[in-house]
Amino acid sequence: MNETAATPRIPWRTGLNGYHYLVLSLACMGWLFDTMDQWLYVLARQPAITDLLKSTGAYETDAALNAAVADHSGWVQMIFIFGWATGGLFFGIIGDRLGRTRTMAVTVLMYAIFTGLSGLAGSWQTFALFRFLCGFGIGGEFAAGAALISEAFPNHARATALSVMQASSALGNIMAGLISLTVFRYVGAEDSWRYVFYVGFAPALLIFGILAFVHEPEQWKHAKAQAAKGDIKLGSVLQMFADPILRRNVLVGISLAAVGVVGFWGIGTFSPDLLRGAINPDNLPELKSIASQKASVAVMFQNAGAFFGILLWGWLALRIGRKYTFALTFIACTIAVPLTFHLTTSFTMALLLFPIMGFCTTALFGGYAVYFPELFPTRLRATGTGFSYNVARYVSMAGPAVFGTLRARLQEGMGMSAADAIAWAASIMSVVFLLGLLVLPFAPETKDKPLMD
Repeated sequence: MNETAATPRIPWRTGLNGYHYLVLSLACMGWLFDTMDQWLYVLARQPAITDLLKSTGAYETDAALNAAVADHSGWVQMIFIFGWATGGLFFGIIGDRLGRTRTMAVTVLMYAIFTGLSGLAGSWQTFALFRFLCGFGIGGEFAAGAALISEAFPNHARATALSVMQASSALGNIMAGLISLTVFRYVGAEDSWRYVFYVGFAPALLIFGILAFVHEPEQWKHAKAQAAKGDIKLGSVLQMFADPILRRNVLVGISLAAVGVVGFWGIGTFSPDLLRGAINPDNLPELKSIASQKASVAVMFQNAGAFFGILLWGWLALRIGRKYTFALTFIACTIAVPLTFHLTTSFTMALLLFPIMGFCTTALFGGYAVYFPELFPTRLRATGTGFSYNVARYVSMAGPAVFGTLRARLQEGMGMSAADAIAWAASIMSVVFLLGLLVLPFAPETKDKPLMD
């Protein structure tokens, strides 16, 4: 494992050619549409589950229905994250064995199909199943795309290229906000959420560009040739854990990722519900469409902040190192999340605070995109990245369910309003960011080091 040579500080675009930008563009689009599909779900989750539960006729009062929606929202999100984790593990190994390009194409096709099919769900159980299968594809796409960018770009450009790829996720989230805003405004029916999910079919077209124009990185081809001779084994989880350095690295990766996943999916993605509760505390039918439209706009602002947070993470990591940048981000999240959830009492406050929370919480994922591929050699890069990112999802998938249950108990048992219950649930759970600081002493610093061979 070559970890000794330092990378000189030169402009990241130096030496790049048209093919580099083509690969970066397609990887960005793969991740952009991936996160667009994620946030289509976030924005349509509450209307979808409300409609599906209401159609059963099992709830006699609005209070009972609202509590059930809060509880089921958490469970459906947990199932989605379980699928994400499972797909990430499976396709991480496949990415090392089958190749980065083909794996990325398969995962894009999978998340596109099952996002679209979510709009056809007739029950909350079917909806949860489609979210599981969508998550299966979403989880695999990240590891394949990150490994592809890591190996296609030279050392001096790697961190910036990965930051750009991860920052494109925020653009996908903003697209989801625009789509949901348009649908909720102009369709306006009880089942408007179905049309939001139908848009998710469109990214399937991207696979033609990936398969036609992107070839496997030379590093992976070399590793594949070595594996054919029997010198190494591609995508072996057992070999990863047999090596003490790689074992430490994967445990560090899992721990760091668990903090971000709980913070983002267990807390941050409930921001639309927070704003809906502030705008429409009595859940009046005539305000539901307006509340959903304003939530879509606020989420776009949240993800505009996320875009700059991810880019700043990459910029800081190049200058002060990965570990110090992680530490600053964890501290910022600990402050920003409770403030945002407690002070968002109106649409105006949401437009001010959501970008700050998005800036902090999503910056962590820029760190994962840069840092995780640097922790593993070529034969295990997608496996290690996928394992770190997605075992963390198993560890933390209870986060949304805990949030939903905690929110429901505060709302029912203590008589809090929907907005207050969400705010206190978020404040209690935001302690998780401080746990990230305890991991950093064990994390290796990879600043100015090339990828492992």
